[in-house]
Amino acid sequence: MSSLLAIDAGTGSVRAVIFDLEGNQLGVAQSEWTHLEEADFPNSMRFDYEKNWALTCEVIQGALRDAQVEAEDILALSATSMREGIVLYDAQGNELWGVANVDARADKEVKALKENFKGIEEEFYKLSGQTFALGALPRILWLKNNHPKTYEKVASISMIGDWILAKLSGVIASDPSNGGTTGVFSLKDRDWRADMAEQVGIKSDIFPPILETGTVMGTVSEVGARQSGLSTKTKVVMGGGDVQLGSAGLGVVDEGQVAVLGGSFWQQVVNIKADVAPPSNMDIRVNPHVVEGLSQAEGITFFSGLVMRWFRDAFCDLEKLEAETRGVDVYSILEEKASKIPVGSYGILPIFSDSMKYGHWMHASPSFINLSLDSEKSNKASMFRSLQENACIVSQINLEKIEQFTNIKVNEIVFAGGASKGALWSQILADVTACTIKIPRVTEATALGAAMAAGVGAGVYDSLSSAAKSLVVWDKTYVPNLENSKKYAEIKTKWQAVYEEQLSLVEKNLTTSMWKAPGL
Repeated sequence: MSSLLAIDAGTGSVRAVIFDLEGNQLGVAQSEWTHLEEADFPNSMRFDYEKNWALTCEVIQGALRDAQVEAEDILALSATSMREGIVLYDAQGNELWGVANVDARADKEVKALKENFKGIEEEFYKLSGQTFALGALPRILWLKNNHPKTYEKVASISMIGDWILAKLSGVIASDPSNGGTTGVFSLKDRDWRADMAEQVGIKSDIFPPILETGTVMGTVSEVGARQSGLSTKTKVVMGGGDVQLGSAGLGVVDEGQVAVLGGSFWQQVVNIKADVAPPSNMDIRVNPHVVEGLSQAEGITFFSGLVMRWFRDAFCDLEKLEAETRGVDVYSILEEKASKIPVGSYGILPIFSDSMKYGHWMHASPSFINLSLDSEKSNKASMFRSLQENACIVSQINLEKIEQFTNIKVNEIVFAGGASKGALWSQILADVTACTIKIPRVTEATALGAAMAAGVGAGVYDSLSSAAKSLVVWDKTYVPNLENSKKYAEIKTKWQAVYEEQLSLVEKNLTTSMWKAPGL
């Protein structure tokens, strides 16, 4: 059976998913991975490319087994990944150094860039839609300052999804949607701006070719085949950033369409024309889409999925046992219990991710506000529901910020990713945003988008847009309860005020920020 393989390297896990040519999922394998802080470097998040490549090969082989297809059946493959994470290579294409997406070790370098090059962050943001917070330049400067011998060997850079494709094909390249998140990029031209690196004293000859998503890079190399279990006949096709390919996998390929991707992080994206300028207040990031001619205005909610995983592992051992006994997912058990809790979760306000403030990005200390000693109200079910509500509230705030500079009014949202599997969470999103929520049949839209890219390279589809419009099938629709919407509007206002107070405690050094952008 002719098939397409998608490899999705997320913040919390790597997975391989096999689809048939009609977009039906045939098999999947997934492995959680972690990015460890290095002992001498606070806020670091090292990407362990040796261990993680072994995990990637394991999930590829696991997906082949699960789908019950042979390696020769895979016509083409592509990859997608967390954006911002980078891998640096020597002249022979060997990895030298890598960091995952929210590595924040380069705080001194961010400060130095801002102090020594006045106005340069604003200048670069106008061109790239990115700030220094998670960009490549401060991180490369950090390497130059701390490991100069390694820095001198650097000959090329790629993103983590590109790294997977390079391991399989031997070709190092990137695409606009992923490469654009380095900040060394032009939204308008969809290509590197190597002069940005040169301006701040970084090598300007390390940026590999930019290939549009769906471009064939080659076939699986003999080494790649031996390690992964794939066939050397399989085409390796340029992929893209997880959010942008996820959008394609949701059918969000036209101007004005909106998606919320509920994964380890939540992203709220709105398709805009490529010539729309980023907002002057630098609250929202703007990225190239995988569809030529379009960019995406994007809000990010930090750690929403990872917070749920933490809550599950820290507090829900009994629910895990119950889920095992019943043969269901533990989150289904938690949703069952949370569905009995009223709107507002008895006033519990979770303090985790703030809304997007891209130019000055800092979070308060993680906490739950308004817990009481009434165990009928302050319990796991209430806290779990409050986390679901809060992820949706922050999403709504980010969408309002996007509307302010794009004038695009949101009435319908496509919701996907792991969070969209929850019926309660989907209804809460509808109620909070007062929008109709559409759920695709394939909720793992990021992987489907990568499979679409592979299919374009294999000649199965004419383009990503045509593939999206023919393959995306809708599973469920949630209509907002407008009475609940009014209640959530009041909760949103209260939450914003409380969050500002919690941030002030961080600024007074009384509590510890969950995360802050380098340089703050």
